[in-house]
Amino acid sequence: MPTTPPSPPVYWDYLSLPGLLAQQEGLDGNPGPDELHFIIVHQAFELWFKLVLSQLRLARNHLAAAHLPEEQVPFVVHHLGRVNVILRHCVDQFAVMETLPPQDFLAFRDKLTPASGFQSYQLREIEALLGLKNEDRVSLGGVKPEAHIQSVGASSQFDAFARLQATQQEVTLRDALNAWLARTPVQGSSVGDPGDESVVNGFLAEYLQQVQAHGDATLAGLVTALGDAERARMEPRIRTTVEETRRFLLADDPGVRRARAGLLFIESYRELPLLAWPRLLIDTIVELEEQMLLFRNRHARMVERVIGRRIGTGGSSGVEYLDKTTAYRTFPELWTIRSALLPRTMLPALRHREKYGVS
Repeated sequence: MPTTPPSPPVYWDYLSLPGLLAQQEGLDGNPGPDELHFIIVHQAFELWFKLVLSQLRLARNHLAAAHLPEEQVPFVVHHLGRVNVILRHCVDQFAVMETLPPQDFLAFRDKLTPASGFQSYQLREIEALLGLKNEDRVSLGGVKPEAHIQSVGASSQFDAFARLQATQQEVTLRDALNAWLARTPVQGSSVGDPGDESVVNGFLAEYLQQVQAHGDATLAGLVTALGDAERARMEPRIRTTVEETRRFLLADDPGVRRARAGLLFIESYRELPLLAWPRLLIDTIVELEEQMLLFRNRHARMVERVIGRRIGTGGSSGVEYLDKTTAYRTFPELWTIRSALLPRTMLPALRHREKYGVS
């Protein structure tokens, strides 16, 4: 008996457009044009957040593997790069939101209370998946976002708190990155090789000698250029920088020290063929955090433009709260290492060049 061929796909069926376009009715089923604008813009943010979570998990899963083949590093860079493009788009999307004049927003703002963007569980998932710890989050009236979502979610049919908790149990991108960095060959030595710890410590000791020499040379140059009177002002600052670099690189935890040595090695010898993609991966994650910071700052400026300094619908301090979130740093090591870098001419001599793709 012949079978009936399947119907050809239709664009609106493939995208489930009828159902999707019926989801902008608001609380009373009759939003005005400005409220419709508000709903669509924020729904668009949440759709982008869904894609960001998907891409982060793809990249994290590869980094978290016990062994990441070299040919898979571009895959990780690709998906994290996509996240960066999405975040840049989200930053630009605030301009659409700013077409809502303050008084037009006030016409329906009270309908939202106590709903708030503070309750965006997907944004909290993104932060958790990146590696932001709950105790490092800014509180809302003394309550952390996780507890707030648990509290307000009691009146919802969707258990956002359970979903956020599940995400918080996952391996974070930061932990996966640090584990991967700890496996970086340093001066040709890999984890598990005989004497690896001695090689890594020797590299760090040699590097720190050069950091001290660079500090001395910098001070001498400043004194020559500005006069000996500057010595008393500049010398303590340079000594502090050298000491902070020493404490950072010589972390007490051996795993942390190995990861930071790997990061330092990649950044210092980034022109080596074997380190080209790892260096690009690090740069991509730095950009990711930068885009998150830009997103938070742009969000705060949009809110300030539309509602000024009034209290948020969820009871937060509004712009004041949002400005505090711009202090978040999920990958502090990637920023701190920049203060520790030396000119190429002062780097310790590279050993076992052949292991890094140099003939």
